[in-house]
Parts: sequence; C-alpha cells; structure tokens
Amino acid sequence: MTSLQYGLLMVLGFFVGILNVMAGGGSFLTLPAMIFMGMPPALANGTNRIALLAQNVTSVSQFHRRGFSDFHLSLTLGLCTLPGAVVGAFAAVRFDPLWFKRILGILMIMMLPVLFKGRNMAPHPRIRRHGKLLAHIGAFVLGFYGGLIQAGTGPLLIILLFTTLGIDLVRVNMHKVFIIGFYTVPALAVFILSGQVDWLAGLLLGAGNATGAIIGTRMAISGGERLIRIFVAAAMVIMAVKLLVMY
Repeated sequence: MTSLQYGLLMVLGFFVGILNVMAGGGSFLTLPAMIFMGMPPALANGTNRIALLAQNVTSVSQFHRRGFSDFHLSLTLGLCTLPGAVVGAFAAVRFDPLWFKRILGILMIMMLPVLFKGRNMAPHPRIRRHGKLLAHIGAFVLGFYGGLIQAGTGPLLIILLFTTLGIDLVRVNMHKVFIIGFYTVPALAVFILSGQVDWLAGLLLGAGNATGAIIGTRMAISGGERLIRIFVAAAMVIMAVKLLVMY
C-alpha cells in the first residue's frame, strides 16, 4: 500500500467510527476499501479488527463518562458471543476470497432496509417477557457471524437488542459497542496467529476509528443519524455492485 492509501484509510476510519457508533455497518466501507487497495480479503478482515477494537473501547469509555453503562448485561451478552466468534474467525482465515467478496456484496444489499427500519421495530409483548434470554441466544449466534465476516454485525445487534430488550437506541448502542469490542479480542488473536493482520494499516485505521467514535458517541446520545444512514446506503450499493462483478 502507498502513503496516500494509508492516509485515505485514516480519513475513512474517522467517518466509519462515527457511523459504527451511531448505527453500525461501517465495515461495509472499510473492508471493500482495503480490498480495492489490493489487500487480500482475509488480510483486510483481520486488519479491520484492530480498528474495531480501538473504536469500541473508545466508545464504551465515552458512553460510561456520560452516564450510560450496564456492564453486567453487556458482559453476559458479550460472553455469549465468544465461542462463535472464535470459530467464525478460524473459518474466515480459510475463506475463499471470491466467495468472500460475493457474500459481502450480497450482505450489503440485504442490510439496506436495516439502515432505515431498525428504529421502528418495537418488541412484541410475548418476546419482551423472555427478552433477556432471547437476546443472549441471539448474541451466541451473532458471535459466529461477527467472527467470520464482521461487516453488518452492528445493525444486526441493534435489531436483536431493540426487539428483545425493548430499550432505547442510545442504550442499544451502548451495549452494541461493548459486545463488539469484547468478542473482537479473541477474533483478532486468531487473525494475528494466522498472520492475517497489516499492523500499520490497522493502527492508522484504528486511530481514525477511535477519533470518529468520540464524535459518534456524542451524536448517538443526542440523535441525528438519518443523514449518515442515507450516505452509507448509497456507498453500500455502489460497493456491493463492484464486489459482485469482481472475478
């Protein structure tokens, strides 16, 4: 990678950090960006985990400073993701690059409605009675997905927690950043042991993500994610088309 590409990654990381905290789905931008810069998909997948860890640790700290924290529930949900995250990460480092690109492109299209409908989904009374149990079961399943691909885990967690726990989106995001940061640690370890991490790219991207996370946390608490959702939806469509036609 060139010096210009490293600089662009850092700038992209800043905006992705904002987006990931506010809504999620930022890996739909960083993963294709690194792939388009010539990085193999598995290496891009592993490198992205450094940025995600920096971003989510920063965001958890910011939420806590502003009085938003429930570490017990966040921790139990995070623990449920660990087994699947490790298995998914091992699968990811052996994933066929062509199929990785195709699945990533398809997932981009599938996740578009989440950007606009997630806020409007209210828990059904029957679901709410067993909400915590269902949330923990869902977290177990999402752990594997997060370890395998990661991209789109944020919106999926938003839907899961909002439809099972019935809490507001600020607290949903509070739990989301903790959970993703928590399972990112063992998943990143798998990629490191497999030699699938570009440290310079990851640290620069992480610096951007962490800075953006500070801004994103403030915006998530005060509201105002609609405009960014529209922009990311357009970017996802463009990149999905490019990924699906790449051979």
